[in-house]
Amino acid sequence: MKKTGYLVGALALAALTACSVPQTAQTMEDNSVIETDAEADVPKETEEVEIEIPEGYHLVWADEFDGDALNEADWNYESHEPGWVNHELQEYVPSADYAFVKDGELVIRPVKEEEGGKVSYKSGRVNTQNKHDYKYGRFEARLKVPRGKGFLPAFWMMPQDEQFYGQWPKCGEIDIMEVLGDSTKVNYGTLHYGEPHKQSQGSFSLSDGDFADEYHVFAIEWEPGEIRWYLDGEQYHSENDWFSAVEGEEEKPYPAPFNQPFHVILNVAVGGDWPGDPDESTVFDENACMYVDYVRMFQKDSYDENVKRPEQVLNLREADENGNFVYNSDFSEKEDLSDDENWKFLLFNGGEGEAEIGDHEIIITSQKEGTEEYSVQLVQPKMPMEQGCQYEFSFEAKADEARTMKPAITAPDVDWIRYFPDTPVDLTPEWQTFTFDVDMQDQTDDNGRVEFNMGKQGSTATIHIRNVKLIKK
Repeated sequence: MKKTGYLVGALALAALTACSVPQTAQTMEDNSVIETDAEADVPKETEEVEIEIPEGYHLVWADEFDGDALNEADWNYESHEPGWVNHELQEYVPSADYAFVKDGELVIRPVKEEEGGKVSYKSGRVNTQNKHDYKYGRFEARLKVPRGKGFLPAFWMMPQDEQFYGQWPKCGEIDIMEVLGDSTKVNYGTLHYGEPHKQSQGSFSLSDGDFADEYHVFAIEWEPGEIRWYLDGEQYHSENDWFSAVEGEEEKPYPAPFNQPFHVILNVAVGGDWPGDPDESTVFDENACMYVDYVRMFQKDSYDENVKRPEQVLNLREADENGNFVYNSDFSEKEDLSDDENWKFLLFNGGEGEAEIGDHEIIITSQKEGTEEYSVQLVQPKMPMEQGCQYEFSFEAKADEARTMKPAITAPDVDWIRYFPDTPVDLTPEWQTFTFDVDMQDQTDDNGRVEFNMGKQGSTATIHIRNVKLIKK
């Protein structure tokens, strides 16, 4: 495969050796300027490849996968039992059967096995822990993802010492690429941290093309006090506000936990909480594999660690003249349901449908209910949920045929906890008013989210909703 770079200005280098010279590092508590090694890996006299260096950076390590096997001086095979995390189905097996180099690429291959009437899954997961761990830099990979219900490929990062600040999520996690196998036009970049667990997530949706059909470059630029996410050079997310703490103790000095060396992980999960399990449409062939053209790591010559956490300011939304925090609650405005303002209509995990505003109601028409309750979903974020306050959550709804729907008020930034739990309501062809009391006991959140979940409930009957209200008592 022809190796392609990302930015203009190529530097011809030989293939890189496995061993790296450690960067100059300060202790975690030392807020100072750190210097990095400009030649962390020494070139070896083998086949030359063209690596393009982003402006302001130098290359510290790369793997172009031009050999005939995965270099175990650079990479570790991981071994984990099924269900180790997130109720995933696969066993990670440390074998070249599931993670191998072929035709200039790293291939991670999930496999379905059937024996004695039982189905099991195996897959590959590799990392650079204790071999290529870096504190700050640009980390990128050019790759193509698998297609199929139940697949979750990932290019992500974890600390070299996961116990330094404590077990996940206190240690921190940086997800550079996650693409659901049945929704291969959307990439998610996510930061996990804190106790309680919090996350910051951005997404990039392709207007043309598909992550399973062509290669794309997924990257982050990580500096003291800020992490930025890129897709083919276009920034789509950034974050500068995070923390690390043990419950009952003071927070660690910012920018903990993202001020320690991290390593890269590549894997393909099968099943689990987010992608759902494979179904009859899932095919375990060459299209089930993740193909990685290269992994590259760059750093700047130095980084200034004299940074401060942004001042914590909650942006609590104002209620309308009727005390309602839901905007366009009567659907009097025909707004764009695909943007991030007010109402948004979402489809995931095989859900198919449309939403249309008209005559002071929103009408949701489904063709396929999908495999998850959130597969067909109407949401509005930015609900100001204040600790110790009571709210009244109400709406009117009906359906063309009797069916159920599950409203909820959730916390996208706080591990998706529920301020109001997913509650089934029975819809009929006649309008009904549903009213619920919400007692907010969690920490104040300026980004609660009203949700109506219409997937995986045994029906695709059309739903009508109007007069949605969230009012503080």
